Amino acid sequence: MKSPVWRLIDTGPRPGALNMAIDEALLRSFDPAASLPVLRLYGWAPPALSLGRFQKGGEVLDLERCRADNVSVVRRITGGGVIYHADELTYSIVCAPEQVPPASSIKDSFRVLTGFLLAFYRELGLDAAYALDVTPEGTRLGERTAFCFAGRESFDILVGGGKIGGNAQRRQKGLVFQHGSIPLKNRVQDGLSYMRDRTPAQAQGVTSLGECGVTAAGDHLRRLLADAFAGQFGVELLCDGLSSDEQRLAKDLLARKYATDRWNLEGEDA
Repeated sequence: MKSPVWRLIDTGPRPGALNMAIDEALLRSFDPAASLPVLRLYGWAPPALSLGRFQKGGEVLDLERCRADNVSVVRRITGGGVIYHADELTYSIVCAPEQVPPASSIKDSFRVLTGFLLAFYRELGLDAAYALDVTPEGTRLGERTAFCFAGRESFDILVGGGKIGGNAQRRQKGLVFQHGSIPLKNRVQDGLSYMRDRTPAQAQGVTSLGECGVTAAGDHLRRLLADAFAGQFGVELLCDGLSSDEQRLAKDLLARKYATDRWNLEGEDA
């Protein structure tokens, strides 16, 4: 039997606002009945801060410092806390629920949709595991934090006891969207410096590929990640680019939404 086909779209490093516009354009363009599911790989250049969908920029960020350092702030369509994006490999997934293995709950769907990350880290020789499986009994998981890496969810991935990367998901009728980061270097202290609450403890217990001894080039890491995804889900990846319609929609979303403080700082949609 032929393996299901997914589109593999590697857009390379892009500014934060354009990255988020492309992610939403892929989601809005997806037809559960007709579209091929998508795995997108990308990076961030220059570095940027992303807010979770329900955060207020002025409440959690030192916006004056962001402006002084010319660090852009964008808003994701997914929830969670602030992430500083620099020196990382980022992925996004767009699919229908039936195009991925079944999950028993929304929470369990994180396990299903991050299994390829475990396989990727293990292929790199790292002892990766879910927080739920290695956290001492009695430890509270799932507390909300303004800074993404200060908190731990059940299916956050740990390497050597340190949280590596973060993942966020959004579901709509007939649609699943997830994106997440794989840090090449630990830039959490940089990110924390733009928060209003800079409590040092928020940057503890976090790691990166570099700190784990992984020095492979970005191209090699992207290939390994794509291979891990294909193997985990039993699919064939077809290298593709954004369609003309997706490009037009991303351009429109960039202009009227992701380039505006109204959306990025306040969360008011266009």
